[in-house]
Amino acid sequence: QVQLMESGGGSVQSGGSLRLSCVASLTTRGGYCIGWFRQPPGKEREGVAVVDVNGTPSYADSVKGRFTVSRDNAKKTLYLQMNTLSPDDTAMYYCAADLSAPPGTCAYYARDYHGTGGSLDAWGQGTLVIVSS
Repeated sequence: QVQLMESGGGSVQSGGSLRLSCVASLTTRGGYCIGWFRQPPGKEREGVAVVDVNGTPSYADSVKGRFTVSRDNAKKTLYLQMNTLSPDDTAMYYCAADLSAPPGTCAYYARDYHGTGGSLDAWGQGTLVIVSS
């Protein structure tokens, strides 16, 4: 059984910061990917930031240098620190996991995922981020 629960969304002005959290209850065997995805209003879902089993991060080009993904294994929590937010970052943010990802495949989710493809096994319910100008 896999459970993912996000929190930390809210409203912030352009240039501000937020930190999202995802408490992850999951069982894995070998490689996996877990990370953050978002769906802006009226647009398809896209990858944002993903870590692999070794904690190696991958980022979408649109968030590089502004967002940082990290995890606390003891707390079973994945974080997304978002800085220098802009209205383009307004979206529902989701935590999701692929529990059987081969090595080297997690970058796909961050850079090339657009709503289809891959093998994401579980999704959280989402947390809304609104950035006003």
